[in-house]
Amino acid sequence: MMRVYIGLGIVFLIVGCTEGNRSSEGYEASSQSDAEHGMEHGADPHSHASEGHGHGVGPHQGTIVDWGGGVYHVEFTVDHELKEATVFVFGKDEKTPSPIEAASIELSIRNPELQLTLPAAPQDGDPEGKASRFAGSHESLGIVQEFSGTITGVVAGTPYSGDFVEEPHLGHDH
Repeated sequence: MMRVYIGLGIVFLIVGCTEGNRSSEGYEASSQSDAEHGMEHGADPHSHASEGHGHGVGPHQGTIVDWGGGVYHVEFTVDHELKEATVFVFGKDEKTPSPIEAASIELSIRNPELQLTLPAAPQDGDPEGKASRFAGSHESLGIVQEFSGTITGVVAGTPYSGDFVEEPHLGHDH
């Protein structure tokens, strides 16, 4: 099994965003800093590159995270009133839903410390057995703050991971 991960790591190193990926705790993660990754997507008035975040605001006004060197991108959103987190899965363009075959993905929040399994919540148009949206709720998500953490999941046997830091942006202040 380790040979598969090493082989996949080499493939991602060759075809990653620009500088490739490294494997961390068995998950594929980009070796580019957030400021470096996403700059090839063009200038965006909502880009947070100067703040260490190279992706713009997501289609649902959430935080975009690289998942596997640009193979996928995920968007973290939180509804404090409903105490619910939703993660959307996109392709390389950061806006086209990319349904994956997964029953759930994992969300880890750093402060307050929280581990949450987000079950699949397929959107209209997602094929049977796949989802491009995952959602779950917890009391701690009712805290009005900017969250940071990690989103992990397994797609077609390959584990993926991406760290995020929510930042206030136009129309979404906390």
